Amino acid sequence: MVARAIPPKAIFNLKLLTLARDLKRRKAREKHELFVAEGVRAVEELLRSPLSIKGALIAPQLMEAPRGAALADSLRSRGVHVEDVAANEFGSAAETESPQGVIAVAEVPHRSFDDLSDGWKGVLLLLDAVQDPGNVGAIVRTSAALGAVATITLPGTVDLWNAKVVRSGMGAHFHHPAFSSTWAEVDTFLERSGTKLFAADAAGEAASLVRPPERVALVVGNEGAGLSSETRARADRTIALPINPAVESLNVAVATGILLYLLGR
Repeated sequence: MVARAIPPKAIFNLKLLTLARDLKRRKAREKHELFVAEGVRAVEELLRSPLSIKGALIAPQLMEAPRGAALADSLRSRGVHVEDVAANEFGSAAETESPQGVIAVAEVPHRSFDDLSDGWKGVLLLLDAVQDPGNVGAIVRTSAALGAVATITLPGTVDLWNAKVVRSGMGAHFHHPAFSSTWAEVDTFLERSGTKLFAADAAGEAASLVRPPERVALVVGNEGAGLSSETRARADRTIALPINPAVESLNVAVATGILLYLLGR
């Protein structure tokens, strides 16, 4: 019996679907330097960005609304390789409980401190072991909205290109300079650029009374444990948001937004 050859298009389809499933894992994202954007809003924003889109999966439910059908047309008109898959196949790659029917696979942009201009001024944001994907995505979006120079994740922080982080960032990842770094790289950059390191801590001085320098790096810590020992050892100053004593704490994304606003005034 002679085996039937599988058409090249079917092979690519299988690979793209398998790849989208695999990219749920951080190791796979780092290996392939790819991520997935899921949902109509995310893929629309991705199309408006300079990032390279490698392919897209479309399920039948996307075509049920005019906006979804228009997005499918936009992907094809831009030359993106689009594959139609069954709803159950799509569900195996989707992260959401009620998927909208579109997933795009795109390249993770190569970003680093070298991308910042020598004359930059403002606030750099560092995330020290912030682990909730929703918080990190909201922080990236807030940083972009409030004009932070860049958002840098330190070891222990959830992957910036986790699908939930990308989704909650609502497109901010695609244009805001957000990238991962090590403490050694941060130390070198801060020393070279003459940047002061401020850390957010409940025992710090009131942020509203602080006059920040032209260049400042703000570190916010883990949702439960707070700042790491590495941050505490390096901080030039600690700042806080005085709150009603009846309330234990603020959500880290909310607190970060307020601090960015105060430091960036």
